Amino acid sequence: MKIAFVGKGGSGKTTLSSLFIRHLAARHTPVVAVDADINQHLGAALGLPEDEAAALPAMGARLPLIKDYLRGSNPRIADAQSMIKTTPPGAGSRLLRVTEDNPVYDACAREVVLDGGAGGTVRLLVTGPFTEADLGVACYHSKVGAVELCLNHLVDGRDEFVVVDMTAGSDSFASGLFTRFDMTFLVAEPTRKGVAVYRQYRSYARDYGVALKVVGNKVQGPDDLAFLRDEVGDDLLVTVGHSGWVRAMEKGRQQPLSALEEVNREALDTLLGTADAAYARRDWERYTRQMVHFHLRNAESWGNARAGVDLAEQVDPGFVLREGSLTTTAQPA
Repeated sequence: MKIAFVGKGGSGKTTLSSLFIRHLAARHTPVVAVDADINQHLGAALGLPEDEAAALPAMGARLPLIKDYLRGSNPRIADAQSMIKTTPPGAGSRLLRVTEDNPVYDACAREVVLDGGAGGTVRLLVTGPFTEADLGVACYHSKVGAVELCLNHLVDGRDEFVVVDMTAGSDSFASGLFTRFDMTFLVAEPTRKGVAVYRQYRSYARDYGVALKVVGNKVQGPDDLAFLRDEVGDDLLVTVGHSGWVRAMEKGRQQPLSALEEVNREALDTLLGTADAAYARRDWERYTRQMVHFHLRNAESWGNARAGVDLAEQVDPGFVLREGSLTTTAQPA
């Protein structure tokens, strides 16, 4: 399943996504973690030393390799250079799976061992930071384009997880990336600014059938809880308060996940149960339609001019991405 964590900067989004990833890994659930935030902190939140986290290979810098692999023998795509971030798979495309080995993971993913192995392992990918060299010539969405392209070609099952720490605020709506998830957890503080991003996300999410739940963070008492309930209503799933475990982690003092406060471990169980329940609502046909919708929009607005060809021709009208595709090459519906 594909899970996104979103929220305003400073809301605790990365901390909560890293806790959820640890929670999955501790259950020996296959999980791929993706840092798609403009501020790259997920590696450190998972316990990597800062120098190792900074040295992780950037997906954005390996986009040609990713395109070349995913293109496969798809006859509708003339060459890898003509692929854009929204290019959908079709007959002949190569698909990605959570637990397999492939050239994309070899180039971009690194295995992170948690709690000395007792907490399981995760595959970690990062988009790469937005640097001074990008100023004036690129936007951050060109970085996360590699993530969107990979998710478009990903076939994942119920007991396999891809968890993406998204960029802060509502920037995710600049592309179709926000529709690529089975469940989106929006982390909100009990403040007006904290719930402002929720209101933006809610309107877009409802338009596209995106499952959205709010995780209240830094909740310190009944007044904070009442504020969130008034502002987000039934979308409020669970709240998280102060955590000594998290504070110690932020100071570089690593502890096993089993030492996390019981109330916060129960909150993680609630997130997992909610994500798992979303599986029953998974609709591969709608997922594929949305993929095509955003590809055609991007093709018309900028992609055709950049590629010099009509990118609408990349759409395979008879193809639906399905969990049952068991081969490495996608098949028509």
